[in-house]
Amino acid sequence: MNAKLTLPLLTEDTAPERSREFLSNTRRKQGFVPNMYGEMAHAPGALSTYLHGYDWFRKESGFTPAEQEVVLLVISRENGCHYCVAAHSMIAEKVSKVPPQALQAIREGTPMDDPKLHALTAFVKDMVQTRGNPSQASLQTFTDAGYSEQQALQVVLAIAVKTISNYTNHLFDTPVDAAFASYALPIGTK
Repeated sequence: MNAKLTLPLLTEDTAPERSREFLSNTRRKQGFVPNMYGEMAHAPGALSTYLHGYDWFRKESGFTPAEQEVVLLVISRENGCHYCVAAHSMIAEKVSKVPPQALQAIREGTPMDDPKLHALTAFVKDMVQTRGNPSQASLQTFTDAGYSEQQALQVVLAIAVKTISNYTNHLFDTPVDAAFASYALPIGTK
């Protein structure tokens, strides 16, 4: 069994001062504070880095909202983070409008019909699996699909951001929030 932290879930009232503003802003924007943020609040630097990196990726990556979600989902799926897969699956369907077949393929680990999203998925998987040492063929397929080398660096940013959230969720075995619990993968899914 993997090690689990026993720190309590923090709130705007119990979090360290430097985390409180992040939690309050999240509640204002989303209507609730995700469990992951309440856990990450124990390390204000981790919470701040996660939120700022996530914001930069969303605003500056050059990927469409659907492509952004594919990147975040693939990383979370590769890292085995059930919490983030559930959260990003909900966002993929309701907000980013990821094509249903693409969402299903990522969640099930099966091939994708869309050739451009397939190239994106393959590159992101290669980046995660090789710890940032993709093959030249993988990078070439990515750029041949219409993505830029700058976007390859944006994938690095997404991996950094998702590593913070995925690893936090592993350490806490974060309970999936009710807002996206219906998107949780079945127990035992790898």
